[in-house]
Amino acid sequence: MIEIFKTNVQFQKEARLIVDQLQSKLVTAKINFDLEDCDKILRIEGTKKINNQYIIIYLKQLGYNCEILD
Repeated sequence: MIEIFKTNVQFQKEARLIVDQLQSKLVTAKINFDLEDCDKILRIEGTKKINNQYIIIYLKQLGYNCEILD
């Protein structure tokens, strides 16, 4: 399963912190950001279905916008 999210994360330092926090909860998933993309892409690849609402709510709790990219 691969899920792609549009975010407003601007800086690599923020992205690393978010990836570290998500990685501790989604241990087997591959998680990364593409901040060069205009949509500031968060990409999560896992062997199981990813709970999109959990990711969206989690990033919003951290103060970032996050939505599924179609």
